[in-house]
Amino acid sequence: MLSLLSQQLTRLVTQRSQVILFSIPSNQLIRSLSVVNKMEFKYPKPRRDDSIIENLHGVMVKDPYRYLEEPDSEETKNFVHEQNKVTSAYINQCDIKDKISEKLKLLLDYPRYRCPSKHGSKYFFRKNDGLQNQYVIYIQDSLDAEPKVFLDPNMMDKDGLVSVDSLNFSENGDWVAYSLADSGSDWRRIKVRNVATGLDSDETLLFCKYTFTSWTHDNKGFFYSRYPKQDNFDGSENDKCLNQKMYYHRVGTPQDEDVLVVEFIDQPESTVSGVVSDCGKYLFVFSSESCKNNTFYYAHLDGDLKGKLVLKPIIDKYEADYEFIANDGPLVYFKTDRNASNNRIIRINLDEPDEKNWINIVPEHEKNVLNTAICVDGDKLITIYTEDVIDAIQFRSLQDGKILFKPKIPIGSIVQITGKRTQSQIFFQIQNFLSPGITYRYDFKQDSDISIFRETPVKGFDASQIEMKQVFYPSKDGTLIPMFILHSKDFKQDGESPCLLYGYGGFNITLSPSYSPTRLLWVQNFKGIFAIANLRGGAEYGEKWHKAGSLENKQNVFDDFISAAEYLIESKYTNKKKIVIEGGSNGGLLVAACANQRPDLFTAAICVVGVLDSLRFHKFGIGKFWTSDYGNPDDEKDFKVLIKYSPLHNIPLGSEVYPKMLLCTGDHDDRVAPLHTLKFVAELQHSLNLKGTPLLARIEVNAGHGASKPINKQIAERTDIYSFIKLALDLPYYE
Repeated sequence: MLSLLSQQLTRLVTQRSQVILFSIPSNQLIRSLSVVNKMEFKYPKPRRDDSIIENLHGVMVKDPYRYLEEPDSEETKNFVHEQNKVTSAYINQCDIKDKISEKLKLLLDYPRYRCPSKHGSKYFFRKNDGLQNQYVIYIQDSLDAEPKVFLDPNMMDKDGLVSVDSLNFSENGDWVAYSLADSGSDWRRIKVRNVATGLDSDETLLFCKYTFTSWTHDNKGFFYSRYPKQDNFDGSENDKCLNQKMYYHRVGTPQDEDVLVVEFIDQPESTVSGVVSDCGKYLFVFSSESCKNNTFYYAHLDGDLKGKLVLKPIIDKYEADYEFIANDGPLVYFKTDRNASNNRIIRINLDEPDEKNWINIVPEHEKNVLNTAICVDGDKLITIYTEDVIDAIQFRSLQDGKILFKPKIPIGSIVQITGKRTQSQIFFQIQNFLSPGITYRYDFKQDSDISIFRETPVKGFDASQIEMKQVFYPSKDGTLIPMFILHSKDFKQDGESPCLLYGYGGFNITLSPSYSPTRLLWVQNFKGIFAIANLRGGAEYGEKWHKAGSLENKQNVFDDFISAAEYLIESKYTNKKKIVIEGGSNGGLLVAACANQRPDLFTAAICVVGVLDSLRFHKFGIGKFWTSDYGNPDDEKDFKVLIKYSPLHNIPLGSEVYPKMLLCTGDHDDRVAPLHTLKFVAELQHSLNLKGTPLLARIEVNAGHGASKPINKQIAERTDIYSFIKLALDLPYYE
């Protein structure tokens, strides 16, 4: 709907694996008291309503904790309170909890920058000094000028619960529409600021979610999308998102005067978004009903906007994805996966839009995946490809797609790129597991090669002391799956190291190499292995890879993850008693499903904001959008697939083993509602009688799905997770 390496690295490719080597020093070992919890947990005893039974396609499905779907009921609030009490009591037994927290603060205390971008005559960039809860937006007269604070969300809330989501500037750079997120919710408040004065206009646009703004070229206003007015929209509600419409807002006027320009009355569950063309004469309108595939329309922008626009369809079926890149009058450039699993760039003539007239500008690559394309410097095209989960960048001609220049960059992921068609200068940032970011600059009018604009150092961290590898292991059906592995240089491959295995596997999302200080704590202070498996269902190898892990093929994702754990054990990285699995959102579903299917294989599991009721996910928030990956439970064919792996409905009753589990969620998560976690943990605690095996839930107040979580909450959550793992595996801590 909707996240990377030093030049010294070398890449060694073999038939089965790719290896990249580093190292890290051994420090003094602290032997804490062994805490192996043998107590029987006294879990809450929520009301169990066994009368809730539904006949779903001939299958009688019980749902005894359905009342926990109501977030404002006293029963739900009491259940959350009691669960947090049990969880806190267990985690607080960790005698090094404070040490973990302080180390996380130390590792996170370094300046983090985003790429600069130019709007009008000014430059803007985001920066976090280190432990600031939210990024601050700065303004500069030039790249060499002293930066000044332009927008600081940390001043809006003392606890850091307000974050700036998006910034969208008018064509002349005089105005910026910016959206604010509160308490981690997906709801947004849109404000408008005068760049010269730094003062906000009076209006605030509410009821906005899953939208972005696009300015008309007269700089008087912008298009945005919102939902109908409602009383409760703070992120704690579970209501289905319906009837999103597009409006035009004029700066300085109240929201009630906004003009309704686009609506799809017969598609109440779809989203709608608009992009003003490069020439300013068209509005391109996109509609989606799921996380995959969209339709595409356009309207002429000629005269005052007083009512609904007349839309002309170009693509009116949900068969592929189309992403606008640029246009020259009626000639429009798109990135699409239409007949191109790895994506291609096409040109469509609005006057002759039939598919037989489409022109291939950049054909599909046979192996590498085109994940980003932007137009800069008038007629230049920047393309970013992924090859075996590692990025490469190319500078091309927009007119024919020919490569003009292939910059040599470090091994990693390009996490951000900024540039405009009206400017010759671009910036892009590269990260990897061991580097927090190198920002490069290139000017098509001046430079012969890219140059480093900014490199972020981290005090006390020596990347040469950590070893990183990329391996390819066979899944259950023989498919080779890429996986990154990090460990200290003095690691001994004897099967005795603890291992934290992370996965996602869904929604066409790639788990690219990125820098995370919290992972470094695991490698340094627990002498642990950290592994990321690039499972099917993601975008690592294009749409074929995505389809191989979605819908009726979803079991492949679980098989890939289970095979990753088996590979790590067989290759003597770890053993069953020391392996922990972790995932969030769709990755939370992954973790819970694998815990159910192979409870013998993992010692502990961390399930963060997981989708755990696979039979009712589509009834809340934007759950309907996930049917592109999971299928629709209302369809009998899809239901028969979902019922086989739905975590809530496949807890292994009578099992003598089950991973020690910590489930994390937030009370303002309106992406994946907390009800998934609440119902699952209630059923786990009721159904499994395993003494000494913690099955716990951590429900955070004023927290959402995670994207805008303030630093203090990130540290608190990660401290609790590592404290839980420390206790669950009885691990030593190295200082």
